[in-house]
Amino acid sequence: MIYVLTAILSLAPISELRGGIPYAMAHNIPWYIAWPFAAAINALVAPLCWLFLSTVHRLFYGASAKSGEALPVQGGFGWYRKIFDTFVERAREKLHKNVEKWGALGIAVFVAIPLPITGAWTGTLGAWVLGLSKKKTLFAVILGVITAGAIVTTVMLLGLSAFNIFVKTSISL
Repeated sequence: MIYVLTAILSLAPISELRGGIPYAMAHNIPWYIAWPFAAAINALVAPLCWLFLSTVHRLFYGASAKSGEALPVQGGFGWYRKIFDTFVERAREKLHKNVEKWGALGIAVFVAIPLPITGAWTGTLGAWVLGLSKKKTLFAVILGVITAGAIVTTVMLLGLSAFNIFVKTSISL
């Protein structure tokens, strides 16, 4: 059951592996199992999110599944298309220089920062909106997840051992 809850926490948009690893380690799963397990589950976010975004976007936007081009007005929702076009074009124009400069590495660094709203879900969404390729996005998110996992695991190991100064141990003479 601990592994199931660790997997759920690692996959959830709010906690991701920042919640999965501490939960697993707090329930006596060794770090060398908790880290790769939570990272592997969290890395699944990128293809799942990409698939969801592509599918829902095509449905709402009215884009052809083969070409990605807009269909005549019969498909999709006009309100969605208008909001999406405005939002995405504005974001792409603002961030074009940074995307050209940093690209997938920028996404990897963003995902690697173990703070709220900087995980695999947001990184995949950002890469998708900015038009990065699926392959580059998957690579960047996986690299970021592995790095974030290493940071969270290190903090947990240092944090848990730091509490030992507060634990009274008996010394036998």
